[in-house]
Amino acid sequence: MTTQSLAFEWTDTNRTWLIETPVRIVCYIVAALVVRWLLFRVIDRATRPRSPRADSGPRLIRGLRERTTARSPRATARRTQRAKTIGSVLKSTVSVVILVWLVLSTLSELDVNIAPFIASAGILGLAIGFGAQHLVADVVSGVFMMMEDQYGVGDIADFGEVIGEIESVGLRITTVRDMDGTLWYIRNGEIQRVGNMSQDFAVARTEIPVAVDADLDHAQDVALSAVLRAVRDAEIAEEVLGEPEMLGVQEVTSSHAMLRMTVTTKPGAQWGVQRHLRSRVLAAFDREDIRLPMQSWGEALAGPR
Repeated sequence: MTTQSLAFEWTDTNRTWLIETPVRIVCYIVAALVVRWLLFRVIDRATRPRSPRADSGPRLIRGLRERTTARSPRATARRTQRAKTIGSVLKSTVSVVILVWLVLSTLSELDVNIAPFIASAGILGLAIGFGAQHLVADVVSGVFMMMEDQYGVGDIADFGEVIGEIESVGLRITTVRDMDGTLWYIRNGEIQRVGNMSQDFAVARTEIPVAVDADLDHAQDVALSAVLRAVRDAEIAEEVLGEPEMLGVQEVTSSHAMLRMTVTTKPGAQWGVQRHLRSRVLAAFDREDIRLPMQSWGEALAGPR
């Protein structure tokens, strides 16, 4: 047999390994890169705002449940971060799925039995999941929190031991700045409950103590009149959403009677409205000579003049 015939027979026998298999593997790699690039482009377009306007939000969250309808820069930043975080999850998922498909397809083309690899991957995944169960719990909780829009950047929330403004929201960690300026890092998997004070609306609950022996009916009328005038002040007029309501005497003790009033406000504005209303009511009490608890004690200690 001549050298030429041997070379021809060898090439014809092994052309699958020398030509067809490498070509298929290269096609798989190119297809994986193209699909990954296309899906990343779609995700990037979805996570960008629809227009340069400040009140426009990313397309990605248009079909998701959203707790806030505000159009402020803070609300826009909240939507943008939420969309970017969900987009990063989608990108990671796409990359992992395409990589697994590429590896399995390549091994299959090389006539490698992939059953042991699948079994080993399952065991390895189980071991990693057991060892990193806290990390997995944090990420899963973060994903559901993002999808359900439980809270976002700029919200004032109560996490149990910490109450403050949310500065960043991630898949694993949520950072909260409390009233003292301390920055708290909270793992999403450890959050058992959240009280969001910045969704839909808020209630400014204003309580004013008066002396027990004061004319409570007159005190309630004066307080309500002062509050009705105060909600029209320029400082808080835009923050108030409803009419004030006098609930009456909330409690009576040996030292004072507590009057309670409420008014519906925009989310996060309740504390400023409370301070403003409280100062106006106290000024009205002073004009109408309605005694506060300490004034009553002072007069009792001073005795008759």
